Amino acid sequence: MTIIPFPKKENSCKCGCAPRQTMLTLAVAPRPFARIRFDQINSSVRAVAPAGALHRLEENLAQGAAIRGVNIDGPGDPLCEIDSTLETLLLIRRKYPGITRTVTTLGLHAEHHAKALAEAGVTSVTLLVNAVDQQVANRLYAWIRPGRKTMPLAQATAILMAAQLQAVGIFKKENCKVTVRTTVYPGFNDEHIEEIAECMAEAGADAMELVPYRHTAGPEEPLLTPPTSETMQHLRKTAAKYLNTSISAAREECMGIDCPFVLGPCASITPLYPKPTKSRPNVAVVSSNGMDIDLHLGQACQVLIYGPREDGLACLLGTRPVPEPGSGSKRWEELAQSLPDCFALLAGSAGQSPRSILGRHGITVLISEDEIEGTVDVLYGGGKKKKNKRS
Repeated sequence: MTIIPFPKKENSCKCGCAPRQTMLTLAVAPRPFARIRFDQINSSVRAVAPAGALHRLEENLAQGAAIRGVNIDGPGDPLCEIDSTLETLLLIRRKYPGITRTVTTLGLHAEHHAKALAEAGVTSVTLLVNAVDQQVANRLYAWIRPGRKTMPLAQATAILMAAQLQAVGIFKKENCKVTVRTTVYPGFNDEHIEEIAECMAEAGADAMELVPYRHTAGPEEPLLTPPTSETMQHLRKTAAKYLNTSISAAREECMGIDCPFVLGPCASITPLYPKPTKSRPNVAVVSSNGMDIDLHLGQACQVLIYGPREDGLACLLGTRPVPEPGSGSKRWEELAQSLPDCFALLAGSAGQSPRSILGRHGITVLISEDEIEGTVDVLYGGGKKKKNKRS
């Protein structure tokens, strides 16, 4: 197999933040295992199908970006949507075997998936550990779903912490480097950092990365005051007694790892969205009421078709039927063939099979729970979505 060399062109992101050789974050998992109560949901990042993720990598390389690796991270958890994660990793390995592959995860179910991830070429894992004490965890998490159903928080936090300790050894056994990433939430886990570092070091972790809590840009008031740089330096020195520790910028900041187009605008300006083309100018949407993206693709009987009219503004062009259920993957093949002019499909949720099949046909399935008009506007370069105001 031919290894495709990294481009020699030495450019950086327009904001000047991306390193010459950078990691590219690919978001392919729509469903999370948990939510921290202080983290606002970043609706600007959408899960894309594996074929769409590969296309993002190809576009960046075509621009001349010197990408040394890809990181599968978000908007949900890569181990929560393992089929999409593995398919993406295998597609990248097949076409770009010289590019390193990593995942960022809470680590739940590592015992079931670590071997397959390693076989797909994963050499490094970032484990998101924000607490190793149950009282601290109970205050941090809004909910945790190790499976498909929500369970009492105290029970779920105990499962999570045990799973994370176990995950370190499991990934190390598969020859993966394990870096613990801890977000510092002032007043909640800032006095707990040393304990996390000590515990994870004993479990066998290789390094630790501290990230300051940062309020997501938006009209809401910050729920916490971000830690000062002096506090972060103090915590780094404390954790460094046990692990090689570094401080990273908040994930929402303009970083090379978060630039979907590392030679162009960063994620905060141009999210990880597919773009309309001359042959595929339109967007398909599934909705129960014609206003909101609120329907599972499998439940849809029709799709709404949005696209540019003569003056360039996107509007509703019409509807098309969705094939009847019962034919398995053939249903999604038929749907894909009925949408030859669409570059994306918006749905409240969608299974792995339709996402993969539509992706192979050049249609990226985007998961959203927002109102149609604002979301479609974003896809056509109209800026940030308007909030969906409901009474």
